[in-house]
Amino acid sequence: MEGQYRKDIYPGQEVAIILKKDQRTGKLTYGIVKDLLTSAAYHSRGIKVRLTDGQVGRVAQTDVVDPEGE
Repeated sequence: MEGQYRKDIYPGQEVAIILKKDQRTGKLTYGIVKDLLTSAAYHSRGIKVRLTDGQVGRVAQTDVVDPEGE
């Protein structure tokens, strides 16, 4: 899992996150980081972020390309 270190995530970066409702399935949601919500430098389950569309979740992958091309 990537996205556990705050220093590796920045606004404007395209990431894949796991929403709270998708934690059991591990379904990824793709988007662009608007805000970093976790203040700690490290989080074992991923840094929590808000995407530009308002969705909030923990970063699962960085440097991704949305497979649906959105």
